[in-house]
Amino acid sequence: MDSKMGEEIILRETDRTVKSRIPTFRDGCKTLNAMNILRHEILGLNVVARGVKQKIEHSGEVVGETMKTIKLLKGNGRIITLIKDAYIFEFTLPNNERVRIEGAALIGRPEDRLKKKVKRW
Repeated sequence: MDSKMGEEIILRETDRTVKSRIPTFRDGCKTLNAMNILRHEILGLNVVARGVKQKIEHSGEVVGETMKTIKLLKGNGRIITLIKDAYIFEFTLPNNERVRIEGAALIGRPEDRLKKKVKRW
């Protein structure tokens, strides 16, 4: 009976090591970088949004996105909605790289933006 329990523990340990080798989206920094952020999912990224015409600054985590707006979860727990066209967004990628993007470049439905062709920059 003890040998069976020992085998189960070994199998579980093996499963954990195999799962830890599989890179996830957030852990694999190779998938998201400054060159392909416009064609990538931005939910879950930390962002600092600065107003184009006004001197307003918001920071938080992206929790939602529509065609023309981005929803941020601020540090105090409030969710605010920002119009993409009115802000310049500075995203912090999982590898701590920062990318600044004009909101006008993000306009579009998220699922269509993934398909959109972008000129090299």
